[in-house]
Amino acid sequence: MKNKYRILKIAVTVILLGFLLSFSLKRFSNQKISSDKVSVKLNEGGTQVYFLDENTIKNMVKKENPSARIGDLDIPELEKQINSIPFVDSANVYLNLNGNLNLDIKQRVPVFRLKNGDKDFYVDVNGAEFPISSNYSHPCMLVTGKVGKSEYKDLASLVKFIDKDDFSKKYFIGISKDKNGYNLLTSEGNYKVEIGDLDNIEFKVKGFKTFVEKFLVYQDPQKYTKISVKYDNQIVTTLNPYFKENDSIIQVGKKELAKAPDLAKKKEESRTIVPEKKEKQASETKKLTPEKPKEKPKVSDTKKTEKPKTKTEKPKETKPKAKVKIE
Repeated sequence: MKNKYRILKIAVTVILLGFLLSFSLKRFSNQKISSDKVSVKLNEGGTQVYFLDENTIKNMVKKENPSARIGDLDIPELEKQINSIPFVDSANVYLNLNGNLNLDIKQRVPVFRLKNGDKDFYVDVNGAEFPISSNYSHPCMLVTGKVGKSEYKDLASLVKFIDKDDFSKKYFIGISKDKNGYNLLTSEGNYKVEIGDLDNIEFKVKGFKTFVEKFLVYQDPQKYTKISVKYDNQIVTTLNPYFKENDSIIQVGKKELAKAPDLAKKKEESRTIVPEKKEKQASETKKLTPEKPKEKPKVSDTKKTEKPKTKTEKPKETKPKAKVKIE
């Protein structure tokens, strides 16, 4: 008898609880979801990006549930629609007992912006592509050139390393890719830093840092067009041909090379012409200066040339000639 009474008691309790539960669920499902009961959290505790805002998400909730009744809300479908937004990395939608609708949304954070011809889009840390927003532009590294999807993660690692290092963050403002590999674009001067492939990035950046601290700080940044650190244990620089101080080295050298054949011709001509000039000058001098005929000295001239006798000189004594008789 006692067992039957217990079973009846339990059954009545379950029925009452079921009735109360169904009544509460029906009442709960008929509640309206007002805008103040919709809680949207975007990138809580992470990097703040603003591709989406609360109004955009609330309008989506209204579109998915026009009646605004809790019972008419399809939570899995709403969560699926939010995850389909290209700017969303993940979304979690749930209701609490107070009838509040909570939406925890994690937006994609761009690591770099890739411009490849007509294509222009963002890439996140996981290598996922998503489009540029007309409402918000996130400050990040600009990458140009033909970059494959397989290189996204290595590029993301390079950008993260640059962002963490104060020296690299100060100098590097962009990345470009050409046939020879990758180049880092700098904020000072017109030169680029050639790094080649994406291997040993830390070692290459340290090599460039040493070059800057030991040498480049004493030079004009406009002096170079390229500084290559892609080779092991060496740095190769390319001079800027339009830099004024380099004109004496580059431009003059080109002019001297261009003049070299003319100088050789002039030397050959001088070798053949100079002897002819000497012979001509010698013949002309002979013609212009005729030989003077030798003149016989005149008697008068000779007398004039004789020295006059001075008073001190005594006249010579003349001895009388001996007379000879002929008999």
